Amino acid sequence: MVQYLQNDPELLPALTLAYIGDGYYELVVRNYLLKQGLRRVDDLHKRAIELVCAATQAQLAHRLQPGLNEAEQTVLRRGRNAKGMHIPKGATVANYRLATGLEALVGYWYLCADWERLDECFEQLWQMRKENLT
Repeated sequence: MVQYLQNDPELLPALTLAYIGDGYYELVVRNYLLKQGLRRVDDLHKRAIELVCAATQAQLAHRLQPGLNEAEQTVLRRGRNAKGMHIPKGATVANYRLATGLEALVGYWYLCADWERLDECFEQLWQMRKENLT
């Protein structure tokens, strides 16, 4: 399925990219936490929530923005401006929209098989964690 969509992920709706990006982002975070030695489900869940919440994702998007090329900026903007989102309790509208933009970008990179950009993205997230920004 991924190979079929790799032909032109730019044609997919922004919320579809965000849907794929959300799943990939969550899986990477869970794998990272396991590699950190966490084993109890409660601990894993608490740490994952800190890394996948809208505020953290919005902060990561801000951190990544200066290094994005034009196509990536467009994907981020499309995700941020997508209509039909339900803002969850505890998230600001601005953070949730930017987080959706980040998820769209992660989905775009995933479908383009741009592993280098994905690695750079998550390295920034791990750096934020080390700096206690999450």
